[in-house]
Amino acid sequence: MTDSTISSIEELRAVVGEPTAGLELKIYDELFDEACEFIARSPFLVLSTSDHAGNQDASPKGDAPGFVVVEDSKTLLIPDRPGNRLVYGHTNILEQPKVGILFVIPGTTETLRVNGRASLHADVELLDRLAARGRPAILAIRVQVDQCFFHCSKAFIRSALWKSETWPEKRTLSFGAMFARRLGTEDPAVARTIDDAVAEDYRTNL
Repeated sequence: MTDSTISSIEELRAVVGEPTAGLELKIYDELFDEACEFIARSPFLVLSTSDHAGNQDASPKGDAPGFVVVEDSKTLLIPDRPGNRLVYGHTNILEQPKVGILFVIPGTTETLRVNGRASLHADVELLDRLAARGRPAILAIRVQVDQCFFHCSKAFIRSALWKSETWPEKRTLSFGAMFARRLGTEDPAVARTIDDAVAEDYRTNL
């Protein structure tokens, strides 16, 4: 078998071709009107970060539509809510501030991509401004925008992601069973205790 690994830009372009002429016009260096409207309607995003060694992390974040604040045409504010406190993305930002963000709106097949530089903030007034359900944000992630553009619908069309008739049967993951195995036990009581704690956290700690 011959080695088909692509190892240069020239080899890559030979396979995928050159960009469509004029397509670069869709890429902005700030938040334009349609992008701001999309962000205001989006209840969900994925924040991509990396550390100084290039190790990657992609973190989902969600809340009511408009939970991300457009501070101005070059700046976004993303509230951080209670979580598992592993803070992989946060430590990555401290080491290497460049981030990528994918905004999603349920039922809309286009997505919005924003690339920029992030910083972490704990100003009390700012966290109160980003409050939800009567609780201030834990942290604020401020993103200085370098690139902003819409991504076409093909991935969502191919995956039929928003077509409920194609969805598989709903599954609920048991963190308890996974943790119990890591602890070296198959005791269902251990798994149940952990799952009950997770469910309580979902109810009371959003």
